[in-house]
Parts: sequence; C-alpha cells; structure tokens
Amino acid sequence: MQKMMNSSIIYNYTKVKGTFFYLPLFLLISIVLYLYTQDSLDAYSYVQIQKNVFFYLNSKLSQYPDLQSNLSETGDTLVAFSFLSFFVLYAPKVWEDLLSASLVGLLFSIVLKKIFAVPRPAAVFNTDNFVIIGKTLCGCNSLPSGHSITVFTTLTVLLLTFMPKKIIHKIVLCSFVLVLGLILVLARVAVGAHYPFDIIVGSIIGYISGLLGIFINQKYNIWTWINNKKYYPVFILMFITMCFLIIYKEMHENLMIFSLSLVCLIISICKITIVYAKK
Repeated sequence: MQKMMNSSIIYNYTKVKGTFFYLPLFLLISIVLYLYTQDSLDAYSYVQIQKNVFFYLNSKLSQYPDLQSNLSETGDTLVAFSFLSFFVLYAPKVWEDLLSASLVGLLFSIVLKKIFAVPRPAAVFNTDNFVIIGKTLCGCNSLPSGHSITVFTTLTVLLLTFMPKKIIHKIVLCSFVLVLGLILVLARVAVGAHYPFDIIVGSIIGYISGLLGIFINQKYNIWTWINNKKYYPVFILMFITMCFLIIYKEMHENLMIFSLSLVCLIISICKITIVYAKK
C-alpha cells in the first residue's frame, strides 16, 4: 500500500510546474499595487485602510468563540503535524515534502515579519472596540500571518499530493481546499490576532511555500530516509515530545482541537511502534 501511494504521489508531483507560481505572484503584485495606489505601504496606513473591514469581520465571526478558537489553532504546526502523523506509515512522501515546505514557510514568516513590522490589532486599536478570543497579542509581527502560512502550506502539499486526474474532480477538490483554507485562516481575524490582508498574504505565501517544498525535495531528496523503517524511532520520539507539548497547551487552553491532535498522535505512535517491532 505504501509503495502504491508513494508511486501515485511521485507521479502527481511530476505534474507540478513552474507555471504554478504565476497566480500567487500575480496576486501578491496586485495587493502591493493596490496598497501603493491607496498610499498604504507604510505600517500605519496599512492598518488604517483595513480598519473597517477588520472590525466588521471580527464582530461577525467572533460570535462563535469556541469554534473560532479551535479553527484558529489548526495553523499551529503542532496541530497540523499531529493530524498528518499517520502519513509516516502510509505515505512517507507526504512528510518528505511537508518538512521542506514547512521550513520554507517558517523562513518566509520570520523574515517578512521582521521586514514589515506591522503592529497587531491589539497594539493599535482600543481593545474595547473589537473582540479578542484567547491570548492578547500585541507585538509588531502581524504581517504575514504565520498561522495562515502553515494552513496553506499544508493544504497545498496535500492538494498536489492527491490531485485527481479528471478535470471536474480537480475543480471540486481545489474549490473545497480553497474554501476550507479560507475558513481556517479567517479564524485569525475572528480571534483578533490579524488584519484581513495579513491572512490573505499569509495564505498566498503558504501556497508558494508548498510549491517550493515540492520542488526542493524533487531536486535534492533531503528526506528520503523517512521511508526507511530503521528511522521510525526518530518519529516515535518526535511524536511523544509533541504529545507532551500538546498536553501542556490543552491544560492551559482546554480546546477540543488539542484533544483530537493528541488522539491522532497516540494512534500513530502505536501503529509506528508495532510496524517497527515487526521489522
């Protein structure tokens, strides 16, 4: 089963072309040009031009605080990796590309946040004027949204991994992934952590990171050792560590998303351990 899935994934990745970068680059350029025409390329103007939209979306979406809290945490790398932990056994190629893509996304997030240094909503607006769900974030690292990068990096890798052959199926799957991704990243506006452009830019960068991860792994094969059972203890140890980190988060935030992540990790640890013991 593993060989069959990996073969299918490798075939799908051969269909990934450089032209896939055209749309995200066009969207990023369009956003920059729009901000330029509105004289909003500086941090203060960037925030002010989105003020009304941010307040509107925040007020509407925050009416479901428990739901938005859980959706927001899907952009936590711990959560994303937990839900995909079983792929180590059944489709290790996914993890190979996901790791490369995630590292690219992390680099983009760190560098761009430092370059733009846009203050968070709670650092600019009176917190009585909008809803904050969970922890209040006040730093100058709003653009781009790191959670949005993680969400769309992960979704892009999965989308290109399991892209169907028929055009109608491709349209349906792409539409589903796009809608799902937007629902997840809009939660960052709902909890009062980001402005709309933060999540849009973060989502586009996430898509680019997913593509770059696939291209990098095709060229350099950095993570081929993942497919070797003798390295399963590395993942067992990593997943156990992730369990403790998620338990810590669950104790402090008490969100269902962490409980589900923990269940996924425990099941994956058991399955990987059984397979490793049988080798």
